[in-house]
Amino acid sequence: MQRIVSGALAGLAATLAMTIAMRRLHALLENRERYPLPPREIVERVLIAGDEQDARTSTLLAHFGFGALTGSVFALLPVRRGSGVLYGLGVWALSYLGWIPAAHILAPAWRHPVYRNLLMLAVHVVWGATLSRSLSELEAARTEVFGRPTGPTAAISEIREEPG
Repeated sequence: MQRIVSGALAGLAATLAMTIAMRRLHALLENRERYPLPPREIVERVLIAGDEQDARTSTLLAHFGFGALTGSVFALLPVRRGSGVLYGLGVWALSYLGWIPAAHILAPAWRHPVYRNLLMLAVHVVWGATLSRSLSELEAARTEVFGRPTGPTAAISEIREEPG
């Protein structure tokens, strides 16, 4: 359970970094390619979103939910060191070349504009790198700063200030 929770938290952190990159890179696209990115397109095709505010909220929830879910899967993999970027690219490939077109939600990536694909590839690299690093930091924090020390340093942690 610990790995799943840590993976979900790392996935959320990675999705935040990805979203920042998406926003910045989306602004660099030519006007004709600056329509909503795939998370919004997917929500519009799959969910019945009421007004614009509902659609935006649903997109954020779906985007971060998927990031947390795939972060949890990453945390359960037996070998993870240095593989975050590859995992991020794998998530992109399985999604935009695999299940999304197979479910008839969006056309496969090769039918989308090149610069939008490059944007999505770049943000999945950001996501994967951030995921891997965030998960490593969470795992280290679990034992180093959130755990009780053992061995010679344990005695130091027992020193407490007397109430006044």
